[in-house]
Amino acid sequence: MTIAPKNMAVMVGGGPAPGINSVISAATIRAILEGVEVIGIQDGFKWIMRGDISHTKRLTIENVSRIHFRGGSYIGIARDNPTKDKKYLENVVTSLLRLNVDKLITIGGDDTAYSAMRVDELAAERIRVVHVPKTIDNDLDLPHGLCTFGFQTARHLGVNIVKNLMVDAQTTSRWYFVVSMGRKAGHLAMGIGKAAGATLSLIPEEFPEPRIRLSKLVDILVGAIIKRLSYGRPDGIVVMAEGLVERLDPQDLEVLLNIERDAHNNIRLAEVNFGEILKYHVQEELKKFGIKTTIVAKNIGYELRCADPIPFDMEYTRDLGYCAAQFLLDGGNEAMISIQEGRFVPMYFTDMLDPQTNRTKVRMVDTNSEYYQIARRYMLRLTKEDFEDPHELAKYAATAGISLDDFKKRFYYIAESDVWTMPDLNPAKFPKNNKKTVAELKEPIPVGAEQAEPEEKGKPKNNNKK
Repeated sequence: MTIAPKNMAVMVGGGPAPGINSVISAATIRAILEGVEVIGIQDGFKWIMRGDISHTKRLTIENVSRIHFRGGSYIGIARDNPTKDKKYLENVVTSLLRLNVDKLITIGGDDTAYSAMRVDELAAERIRVVHVPKTIDNDLDLPHGLCTFGFQTARHLGVNIVKNLMVDAQTTSRWYFVVSMGRKAGHLAMGIGKAAGATLSLIPEEFPEPRIRLSKLVDILVGAIIKRLSYGRPDGIVVMAEGLVERLDPQDLEVLLNIERDAHNNIRLAEVNFGEILKYHVQEELKKFGIKTTIVAKNIGYELRCADPIPFDMEYTRDLGYCAAQFLLDGGNEAMISIQEGRFVPMYFTDMLDPQTNRTKVRMVDTNSEYYQIARRYMLRLTKEDFEDPHELAKYAATAGISLDDFKKRFYYIAESDVWTMPDLNPAKFPKNNKKTVAELKEPIPVGAEQAEPEEKGKPKNNNKK
């Protein structure tokens, strides 16, 4: 009896991100050149977790060779969660076996990574699984400094949007409250805000308390508006991560009680008009100080997810797709694919689990890093330094129309609880080593100190060079 050759399957879960098609294309071409057929599983786990194997697409070099230029997903995408029920997981494994698949590449974020781990576990080596990390949130547990694909394209486009809003804000003397995607971590908001030079950015990581009061967010924004107004600027841009919503104190969550959740039990943050909520409360507080300010709330996210990838993400994702396919072809299994310092590094599923949650780890913005500290240094918001300078404090109090003491009572708690510290770049922290400097390496070799030529056995050294 002839056993049919086994196939490789590719599927995409979660939300779109620029570069998905590049992974599909590179993985497909690599597998086909090795004589392995590739099946595109359409719409993530949606159909196969229900035992339906009719929603597939045969991938060939001809139909994928140019898709890396385009955004979106050539084989669709869905958030359906097979880990909600063991029967769903069993259907996934059975469906893949029916399709004669023994190699699976999943492309997605932390939820899809967890699903891939569970499928691999249940398949018990009948199907080898690797995962390619994809999310514009940049929050998968890769080493710091190594981004998930799609993030750089999303940041690039987000910066262009914010840049135009900054001109509009200055021209029309208004504030923009921009809410960017970032369910748990603030990488995208921070990346956009820092690169664009926004007035300030707000991310969940800067709050040490487990739950954030809405009133604190409002006071941070009110304080920033008063401070900037004291310098004669009635305009500004705030970039904030949507993940702040999930950290809000339950007392402030009445507005979210009827909000829809997705298949992974995450709040559909796009359904929460967070910017409008903050706009209303900030304007109400400013009225108490006799300050009238025009504020416009804007969400950015959906317009970033299916954009054509910039060259960085096109190249990066082609490497990831190649490595995912080749690792499987070489017998690899149960790993997330990463490229670190230009080299392929598999990150095994067993090392990705958070022991406390039993879910894949989430990478947060490191608020102790110079990356964050420098970003904060350029922001305009109330800090401890402001409350230590009586001249500055007098300006802010006068702008708010209250006394210095009243201003301190009202706003000092913001600065007091702030985790931010000044970047410490003291040379004493970075002692020199014994390696030669670049200048030393470029110094000319003294005359007569040329390296001696080795003597051949039985022959004297010839010092009479022509």
